[in-house]
Amino acid sequence: MSRYDLIDIQTTPEPFPALTMLSRCIRAEGQKLKHSFIFPACIIIPVIPAIMGSFNYLQNIGILKSQWYSLWTQFTLFYSTFFYAPLIALYCSYMWRLEHRNNNWNVFMSTPVSIPSLYLGKLAVIFYVTVITQTWVGFLYFAAGKLIGLPGLCPLEIIFWLFRGTAAAVVIGALQLLLSMVIRSFSVPIGIALIGSVMGMLISNKGLGLGWPYSLMLMGMNSNKATNSLAGSGLPFIASALFFFLLFYLIAIWILRTKDVRA
Repeated sequence: MSRYDLIDIQTTPEPFPALTMLSRCIRAEGQKLKHSFIFPACIIIPVIPAIMGSFNYLQNIGILKSQWYSLWTQFTLFYSTFFYAPLIALYCSYMWRLEHRNNNWNVFMSTPVSIPSLYLGKLAVIFYVTVITQTWVGFLYFAAGKLIGLPGLCPLEIIFWLFRGTAAAVVIGALQLLLSMVIRSFSVPIGIALIGSVMGMLISNKGLGLGWPYSLMLMGMNSNKATNSLAGSGLPFIASALFFFLLFYLIAIWILRTKDVRA
């Protein structure tokens, strides 16, 4: 059983067995991150859009007059559109990599743990790494602003947009976990995330972002916008995010329950 040897859950009385299963799955999935490339990736890769966005801001400083807000438009133009969703896809592909090797899928599926706990355990770890990534992105944004010479502190709205974009990323995490589960290739789901994110930018610019999951993350981040793009649309945004999350979650659980072990 190795990582998923959770059989003691069945023999040891627990007040909340479902939560115990989930917490142990989270710990087991978290073991994958030790000595992996995930943490270096979530630190190094966001530096690229930070440099690109800052350079683009400096090149257009004559027409970008809103200081911190203008820097945010350039920062998120690159990060949110081309890097954020692919980063989450990278994390998801890595979380399924072990199960797709040899007969590890059979070990995974024969674990005495509920299917939802197995899936949510992976999603929880993805969210944990995403929080680290977003916190680092916020620091890079602030550091870039001070190096450029912007006065004072960044607006509190920016922190809220970062938080909102982190919450919306749960939808993409659920989708990319589903894709990485059914697609054995490590890189194909990452490519899908990039295409989906670029399409999300185009779709959200046409006012149809609530109908496309990748757009939700861009809208949550207020990508390439200096004013709140979700003003007056908070409830539809939350409803759309919940719908897509439940959709991808239920599809993933259905596939896991019907796919079972491989001969």
